[in-house]
Amino acid sequence: MEATLGHLALSVPSHPIRDTGAGHRAAVHPLWTAVNRAVPLKNPKRTRYPKENTSSKSYCVFQLQKGMEVNHLIKTNLEHYLDLPGIGETVISNGKHCACKDTRNVGAVEGPLKAEEKNKSADISKQKEPCLVPCDAQAKILRGEKHYMCRNLQDSLVEYARSTQKLVRDMMDDQQSSLDYLSSQVNELKNKLVLLNAVVLRKHLDPLPYKAVQSHGLDCTHIKDTIGSVSKTPSGLYIIHPEGSNYPFEVFCDMDFRGGGWTVVQKRTDGVIPFQRTWSEYLDGFGDLTGEFWLGLRKIFDIVNQKATSFNLYVDLESENDKHAYASYDGFWIEDEACYFKIHLGHYSGNAGDAFRGYRKEDNQNSMPFSTFDVDNDGCRPVCTIKEQPVKSCSNFSDSTGWWFSKCGLANLNGVHRYTGRFLATGIHWDTWKMKNKPVKIKSVSMKIRRTYYPYFH
Repeated sequence: MEATLGHLALSVPSHPIRDTGAGHRAAVHPLWTAVNRAVPLKNPKRTRYPKENTSSKSYCVFQLQKGMEVNHLIKTNLEHYLDLPGIGETVISNGKHCACKDTRNVGAVEGPLKAEEKNKSADISKQKEPCLVPCDAQAKILRGEKHYMCRNLQDSLVEYARSTQKLVRDMMDDQQSSLDYLSSQVNELKNKLVLLNAVVLRKHLDPLPYKAVQSHGLDCTHIKDTIGSVSKTPSGLYIIHPEGSNYPFEVFCDMDFRGGGWTVVQKRTDGVIPFQRTWSEYLDGFGDLTGEFWLGLRKIFDIVNQKATSFNLYVDLESENDKHAYASYDGFWIEDEACYFKIHLGHYSGNAGDAFRGYRKEDNQNSMPFSTFDVDNDGCRPVCTIKEQPVKSCSNFSDSTGWWFSKCGLANLNGVHRYTGRFLATGIHWDTWKMKNKPVKIKSVSMKIRRTYYPYFH
């Protein structure tokens, strides 16, 4: 049988219990007599403690001391009445938290009794343990700590997200700056490559097919008339000396196209030669006569201003899809340098449209002087309007190329040669040549002149 005294659990031999009939129990076994005599039971009502103090530390210590006293008295009486060498000490275990007000875990009696007992104060100090925080208070503390940790974690995540976004923005800005720099470097390298290709082409030309023929012809038409009457005259480089010119110069003569005798004054094919040039370069000419070139305003003036001659201008256009169109003008000539080489055109014929004259009065480039970015004669005073965009200089608007601009106009065969598939206002354009109501993208162009009295012209 297990008897409970205060907070102590003691195992004793089981024995019948006799009811006296007066509401009291008397144990038959002498052990119960000894226990009752040593520790008389008191009325629990007279030992009641206030509820508010049952969980305090002082109350816990008091109960522990009381239990130790009872334990000591019971053990002494048991040894006396049972004549035993020792009964196991009562072990008080309080390993768990104080979850309720009046509960303690008490160990069972185990092991033999020791020969001598330690004094009461030593036992009390050894067995005494602090009372922990109740469960409801502990749960409240844990909830507070949890909320505090969650708030800190949330704040940390928000700060981390902000710093990450700023880092990503900074990285994107750096990458964009690097891309812009690399793009400018690539464009610069492309320009250098174009110039190097032009130099290489000039140095590695095969002179045999295009060997200049020594001639005293006035122009290619005159050479065709004089030499062609004796033998077939091939296309190639010839030296001419027009009337009124101070010196002879080399030209490319097309002796195959429409009866021959054509002096080529401009040619664009692949964009190897840049046409962003100054006024002086357009005066004397530039490029490679066997490839892309501009013959020069002074040389063109010397050819078309010979006595008793009249020249025809032929513009040959080729689109990106290999379609061809042309515009022909009779009565072509230009004025001298003092008048900035104003262009004059006669009757138009062809299937590309008259882009020189355009559709409106302000588009008419006939009788207009030649313009470059450093010598501006385009008629924009103070500005011109192109597609609702103000333009101060047509040459600057056309990437510093030279032409007979009239408030820019619809034609510029000296515009920047673009890559296939791209068409810009600053490129080569002849805007009267259209397909599906859109200007045609021009891949190549050439300008040729020939005397109009040539018998094979038609």
